[in-house]
Amino acid sequence: MAAHNVIVVNRDTKPGLGPVLRGMAITFKNMIGTVLGKSLATVQFPEEKRKTSGRYRGIHVLTQREDGTPKCVACYMCATVCPAECIFIEAGERPERLIEKYPTRFEIDLLRCVYCGFCVDACPEEAIIMSRENDLVGTSRAELIIDRDRLMERGKVVEYGPGYRPQDHDVRRPVRIAALERLRTEHGIVPAMPAGVEPARR
Repeated sequence: MAAHNVIVVNRDTKPGLGPVLRGMAITFKNMIGTVLGKSLATVQFPEEKRKTSGRYRGIHVLTQREDGTPKCVACYMCATVCPAECIFIEAGERPERLIEKYPTRFEIDLLRCVYCGFCVDACPEEAIIMSRENDLVGTSRAELIIDRDRLMERGKVVEYGPGYRPQDHDVRRPVRIAALERLRTEHGIVPAMPAGVEPARR
């Protein structure tokens, strides 16, 4: 995939007065644009929100089925692959044959989270995605440990919109395979591998 808007910097520029004057001209041009209000560099936060990418890794959202139940099947893939170990899940059984388990408890400690997106990559159900919100504030540690119900309610926050969620191509595959191998070697759990992948033998 070709990169867009890439600026190539010429490192072979000879030192002297010319590069300094060109740099000062750019600075002066931007200053004039800011003073005249044509290209303001500041955002009046919190009244104004900065535009973020559709792949922004913000605060997590737990997605729901049509009946309002969480899509999560408590497979522990996200908790297993998480490098910060900030996800805690407790599973319960559901009466349906097609959905064996669901999370009775699902918590993310945002003070430990590094917002890497591995949990999103590892999830086989797309039950967890990331939003574009990055300004959640709490006055205590307990407020920043988000439970299952709060994570599901966050899906209604339309102001920010969905962020990072691998849907155009399967970038999740290597992370899912690594998480499955860790489940097998460290915990003795052997769930189904992605199609066409043989588990490593030792």
